[in-house]
Amino acid sequence: MAVDEKVAMDKVEEPRGDLTTRTLAMPADTNPAGDIFGGWVMSQMDIAGGLAANQTAKGRVVTVAVDAMHFIRPVKVGDVLCVYTEVTKTGRSSINVHVEAWALRALKQEREKVIQAQFTYVAVDANGKPCPIAG
Repeated sequence: MAVDEKVAMDKVEEPRGDLTTRTLAMPADTNPAGDIFGGWVMSQMDIAGGLAANQTAKGRVVTVAVDAMHFIRPVKVGDVLCVYTEVTKTGRSSINVHVEAWALRALKQEREKVIQAQFTYVAVDANGKPCPIAG
């Protein structure tokens, strides 16, 4: 085995960004196959992304787009869903956030990346109209 192959095999992926939320996956959140419903996970990711965007905007934000959502592995009942966020770009009123969901597996005590996506938020005023990000 070449040295480069050995290094690649030994590299353990780490979450990107800051731990923003942690939530326990419960039986009420399952789909008919017994896995946690993807919409529930997406909701948790949107909450975390919104928190990161809110801190950046220093005010109210709304979700306007979800791009490149990749479902990598299922989430199971009893897993702790850990959501990590990283603000990747800010515009006049928009904020792009890279969001990763990792499952802390209850039985194995291992962490696995389960979903990643790009969320876009827009800062809005009291009337819900786009406004510049507070500087």
